[in-house]
Amino acid sequence: MANTQSNTGNPKVDLEFRRKKNKEEMKYQVVSFVLMIFLTLLAFLAVGAEMSKYFIVPFIILLAIVQCIFQLYYFMHMNHKGHETPALFLYSGLAVGLITILAFTTIIWW
Repeated sequence: MANTQSNTGNPKVDLEFRRKKNKEEMKYQVVSFVLMIFLTLLAFLAVGAEMSKYFIVPFIILLAIVQCIFQLYYFMHMNHKGHETPALFLYSGLAVGLITILAFTTIIWW
């Protein structure tokens, strides 16, 4: 028969620890969600203010990168242990994508 209790031997302490950890994680997710909404509003305001497109395009790309990081680390739980391999593949794909964009941009401009 498997032991359903953890190393502490006290299920009440374990339950309280999990509740505290879940509450803390939910707080991070709510804060991250609010920040993503704020960044989206910033992008809309930048476009609505009819600023120069040479400012707007890099600004929106920067906001998109920040939002992507928030989503990966807080909503997809990439900040937890055991996600090193998926993170390696994500970062490798990002590097390949950036190098490809850089190569095509260089070819077009020359």
